[in-house]
Amino acid sequence: MKKSLFISVCMVLLLSGCANEYNKVLKSTDYDYKYEYAKECFANGKYVRAVTILQDIVTILKGTDRGQESLYMLAMSAFCSKDYETAAQYFKRYYTSYPKGTYAEMASFYTGQSLYMSTPEPRLDQTPTISAIAAFQEYLDLYPNAQLKEAAHSRLYELQDKLVEKELLSAKLYYDLGSYFGNCTNGGTNYEACIITAQNAIRDYPYSRRREDFALLVMKSKYELAQKSVESRRLDRFRDAEDECYGFLNEYPDSPHKNLAEKYIQTCKKFTKEEN
Repeated sequence: MKKSLFISVCMVLLLSGCANEYNKVLKSTDYDYKYEYAKECFANGKYVRAVTILQDIVTILKGTDRGQESLYMLAMSAFCSKDYETAAQYFKRYYTSYPKGTYAEMASFYTGQSLYMSTPEPRLDQTPTISAIAAFQEYLDLYPNAQLKEAAHSRLYELQDKLVEKELLSAKLYYDLGSYFGNCTNGGTNYEACIITAQNAIRDYPYSRRREDFALLVMKSKYELAQKSVESRRLDRFRDAEDECYGFLNEYPDSPHKNLAEKYIQTCKKFTKEEN
């Protein structure tokens, strides 16, 4: 019991002493003292404290022999404390201010990595994802033989997959809305919107693992569009749907949706033969 009490008292005194020293550093005008304390905080994983102190002195240290290190350490402290948006700004500020600096290559990579860490799930706005892709691409352009070249390429593939998923969710939504006209303000239909979205994705991401999913949505949408067309447009749309089904089978002969494509073809043929 006495031993536990002693340990508790020691911990309180230790924490109190640390807090007092931290407050002393914050109030100090000795920038060398602040800088060394910030380095100590960084080394010990106290990143929030390091950020607070370095933000106060980084501008003052610019132009000195500690300018580069203080800015890079500030960026890395923000990154390690999971404030990724702020970290990205500081990393970019570093390699913009010191393009030939000691940490320029790493700062360029971590600009992309910070943005990568803050990208949202696919169903949300993907502006941060596009920014992360641009940052990694810039890193690879600046440093074609970069140390982290493979990691950057890996991140680019992941980020591109996220954009693909976003497009796939949009195309599926249009298809699921089907004949609902509440959001068709420009005279088109949801099926046509699905076709355009899916075809654009196939064009923009030709090697995506989701290519067949987009092709399936195009085929299904064209078939549904033909089924629900007015008389004057039905023949052309059934012919278009039939051609799409054959194209799908040619490109994906072992698709699990092969039977569906063949079923669509038989239905299309019934109508197109009657009209010939």
